[in-house]
Amino acid sequence: MNYYENIVIIEPTLGDEEIEAASQKIKEVLTKSGGEILKEDRWGRRKLAYELNKRNQGYYILFIYKAQPSSVKKLEDFYRVYDPVFKYMIVKLGKKQISALMEELKESPESEPQESVEGA
Repeated sequence: MNYYENIVIIEPTLGDEEIEAASQKIKEVLTKSGGEILKEDRWGRRKLAYELNKRNQGYYILFIYKAQPSSVKKLEDFYRVYDPVFKYMIVKLGKKQISALMEELKESPESEPQESVEGA
């Protein structure tokens, strides 16, 4: 299995419950296709660097997970048709990044995927 980092930008006009539902749906698609989520980090609503599809803000979520390449393909196909997600980026992590990630996860007091929420 490979390790991946995935940044998702969700429609900022959605309510907190809808954002939570979108996040759960993404996690569900990933786990059903054989992936394992290691970390979830919510960055909250932020101003975009430039306008995308007539939007100036977005709700950012970072997922770090391990999965087969076929799972990543399924996730990308899902993002293309899932309306709340209007931008995403998936990056395969290298060996140095993986070792740094493992150290960070070992230092974390919880073994469960982490969630941190920042204000808008």
